[in-house]
Amino acid sequence: MVSRTVRVGATLSTLALLATLAACGGETTPADPDGNVALTFVGYGGVGQQAMIDNYQKPYTAAHPNITFVNTSPPDVAQVKAQVESGSVVWDVVAVAPAAATQNCGTLFEPLDFSGVDPKDLVKGTIGKCYIGNFINASPFAYRTEAFPDPAKAPKTVADFFDVQKFPGQRGILTNLQNGILEYPLLADGVAPDALYPLDADRALKKLDTIRDVTTFAPNVGALQQAVGAKQVDMFFLADSRLVPLMNDGTAITVVWDTTVASINAFAVPKGSPKVKAAQQFMATVVAPQAVAGISEVLGTAPVNLAAKPNLSENATKVQVYGPANTGKTVLQDVDWYAANFNEVTTKLTNWLAG
Repeated sequence: MVSRTVRVGATLSTLALLATLAACGGETTPADPDGNVALTFVGYGGVGQQAMIDNYQKPYTAAHPNITFVNTSPPDVAQVKAQVESGSVVWDVVAVAPAAATQNCGTLFEPLDFSGVDPKDLVKGTIGKCYIGNFINASPFAYRTEAFPDPAKAPKTVADFFDVQKFPGQRGILTNLQNGILEYPLLADGVAPDALYPLDADRALKKLDTIRDVTTFAPNVGALQQAVGAKQVDMFFLADSRLVPLMNDGTAITVVWDTTVASINAFAVPKGSPKVKAAQQFMATVVAPQAVAGISEVLGTAPVNLAAKPNLSENATKVQVYGPANTGKTVLQDVDWYAANFNEVTTKLTNWLAG
């Protein structure tokens, strides 16, 4: 109870400081009289955010006792826009698609300086002008094993996900662009993995129309994870970071290694955050080998730092997109294409979902 009171107080203090700083021109890192700074951290909730607390935040606070974190979820670019346009930015570190941070760099997100971070061991695309990556998230095709207990009669390809006659059952897809909602229907429609970009969003949505009536379109990873655990969906494209906890809880899941879509997950700072300096200093540490390894061990995500040597559990090994379990192909999303088209395809997808 004490911890909750402290966090609420920190949030109220932040709001008061924002108002004061806006009136007098502001500074880069507002702090209380003792020099303490509370960063509002926005992740996806659940086990994923807890892993970030344990592997990013706690070690950082141990090394920098004046920096604490207020955790909330889920992240939403639309909310970032609302905060920026109203001049009331209360989020400091936000999980975001690199493309969204890049296309909106300087307008919704702060330009950042990670020149002190050695890129030698980092996967290409880990550092951008307005973001820094933290892990590679894959969303493989998988199904509840009990829904298709006979392997000979179970789905084996992405195309099978869209074959409602041969493979009846409820589907589950995440509406987040980072999880392959546009790539997978194109792959099922015959587009080669190396010919996906530039994406034909209209063709992808037309293919999704064919399964619309038997598909749960989940707004976030937590919602789809819950649907899988409750046996409300039979087959799904779900982030590796949510497959592992389901497996750990005893849900029997079979991963279909055909062609798998992966993306770099990142953090950014909303434009106008008065804590950008403190946020940037913290964010630079999330690509350190120890932090990267710790996240991979818990979530089964792929490291953005090739020097990281995670000690993976049996279940985490089963979902490692760049590990031996993956006998198929992998498509890493084209950040440059999405950076030029993120807002437009988001609008098109949103309108389709609403229709």
